[in-house]
Amino acid sequence: MMKRFRDDWKDETRLVHGGTLRSSFGETSEAIYLTQGFVYESAEAAESRFKGEEPGFIYSRYANPTVDMLEQRMCALEGAEDARAMASGMAAVAAALLCSLKAGDHVVAARALFGSCRWIIETLMPRYGIESTLVDGRSIDAWEGAVRKNTKLFFLESPTNPTLEVCDIAAIAELANSIGARLVVDNVFATPILQKPLELGAHVVVYSATKHIDGQGRCLGGIILSDKAWIDEHLHDYFRHTGPSLSPFNAWTLLKGLETLPIRVQRQMESASRIADYLADHPKIARVVYPGRPDHPQADIVKRQMKGGSTLICLDVKGGKESAFAFSNRLNIIGISNNLGDAKSLITHPATTTHKNLAEEARLEAGINPGTLRLSVGLENADDLLADIEQALAGV
Repeated sequence: MMKRFRDDWKDETRLVHGGTLRSSFGETSEAIYLTQGFVYESAEAAESRFKGEEPGFIYSRYANPTVDMLEQRMCALEGAEDARAMASGMAAVAAALLCSLKAGDHVVAARALFGSCRWIIETLMPRYGIESTLVDGRSIDAWEGAVRKNTKLFFLESPTNPTLEVCDIAAIAELANSIGARLVVDNVFATPILQKPLELGAHVVVYSATKHIDGQGRCLGGIILSDKAWIDEHLHDYFRHTGPSLSPFNAWTLLKGLETLPIRVQRQMESASRIADYLADHPKIARVVYPGRPDHPQADIVKRQMKGGSTLICLDVKGGKESAFAFSNRLNIIGISNNLGDAKSLITHPATTTHKNLAEEARLEAGINPGTLRLSVGLENADDLLADIEQALAGV
C-alpha cells in the first residue's frame, strides 16, 4: 500500500508519512528492499512491465521501492512532481546539469560555487563542447549580460558555499523564462525547510542529501527534483543508462533523517544565530556573514525568499591562515571536517580544503580569504559551543 500525502498536510507531517510504501506485513518503519532485481509472474508480465504497460519495478539501478519512498517524500516536501535519488550530491549536480545539455550549448553559472561544481562547469563541460560563463550571482545585470543565443541553463547555489552570498532566485528564474532557459538551484545550504526554490520559480532543485537530510554523518546521497515532463524528457534516460543510483540502505537512512529534519534545522539555526551575533562583536574576528543578520549584504532578499537564517556561519579570523588554524586547533567540541549539516558542529578552512583547487584570484574573488572559516552549527548546547569558541579565540 502506497501512502502518498494530502494537500493539507504540513511539512513536518509529510516528512514522517509522505510516500510510505508498506508491504503485506504492515511494518511501522519503512522496509529496506535490498535487492538487485525483481521476479515476474510470467514472461508476458515481464514484457508488459518493460513496455511500461504494467506498473512495477524492473531493476534497482532504475528504481527500487525504498528509494522510491525517499523520492516521493522529498516531492511531498518540495512541492515537486517527480524526483530521482542518486548516490551522492555531486552525482545529482552532474546529472542535473549534463542530462539536458549538448555540444554547442551555453551555461551561465554563479561564480560562488562549491569546488567540484566549478570543476564541472569550467573543466568537464568544455571537453564536450559546452560553453560556460561565470558571473557575480548577486547581480541580475550580470546574469542578463552573460546571456547568449545558445544559453540553455542557469546554475546557482543560494546561500553559497562557503561565503553565504544570496542570489535573487525569483528574478533569475524570470530571466531564464524570458529566454527559454532552465534554472537549476543547489539548495543544500538553505535546506527545503528554510527555502523552496520551485515556489520561487526555479525549474530544477538539487540536494546533497549527505548534509542536512541525513544530518548525522552516516551516508552519502543526492536528489534532483523537478516537473515530471523535464525528468521524463531529459533525466530519465540519463539516469537509467549511466547508473548513479542510490543504495536502498542509504535511502532508508535518509528517510529516517527526514523525519527529524525540521526539528534539527530549527535548533541548529537558533544556535547559529546566537553564535553569529557573538562572533560579530569579537575583536579577533574581521568578518561575519550570516543570512539571519540585518547586516547581511542581501538581507532584503533573505527576508523575501527564506524562512530563516542558516545553520552555517562564514567568518574571517584576523591574522589570516595562521590565526584561523590556531583557532580551529584549539576547539574541543567543534570538530575539523569538510562536511556540514551534521548533528555535530564542524569547522573547515575552505582555502586549503573544499576550495583549494581554485586559483588564488578566483578564491579571493569569491570572498574566500586566508582567514576564512566555515562553521556548521550542530545540535550541541549553544552555551557549550559559545564557551568552546571563546576559549579557542582567547588563545589566538
